[in-house]
Amino acid sequence: MKITVDEPKCVSGGQCVLAAPEVFDQRDEDGVVILLNDAPEAALHGQVREAAAICPAAAITLQES
Repeated sequence: MKITVDEPKCVSGGQCVLAAPEVFDQRDEDGVVILLNDAPEAALHGQVREAAAICPAAAITLQES
């Protein structure tokens, strides 16, 4: 799995951080998503898929391997 985020599209909802805190964080100054790991281990894939699905701005793109 390969993850990309579209930072300008992000609305700082924070749902990704709640769903997959090992993979996503937010910038302190504006809350925009920070990608901590663009290729997480398989054990985290379910959380990452959930994060992408619930992102209110659809700013997270997944490429399955």
